[in-house]
Amino acid sequence: MRLLRAGIQTSMIALWLGHEQVETTHIYLHADMGLKERALAATAPAVATPGRFRPNDKLLAFLEAL
Repeated sequence: MRLLRAGIQTSMIALWLGHEQVETTHIYLHADMGLKERALAATAPAVATPGRFRPNDKLLAFLEAL
């Protein structure tokens, strides 16, 4: 986990650990909640208005015509 936090690529860690496949190393990614939280924070939109989407009448008419 320290190597992942230090920014070492997963493929390099797999080699050091002797994993035959890189997918085996990905199991460790699921164990670190901090890493997950940072990844999710990086993908969050910078500006988003909370609320529910409300389609207008034109869109509803189009969808009903399908």
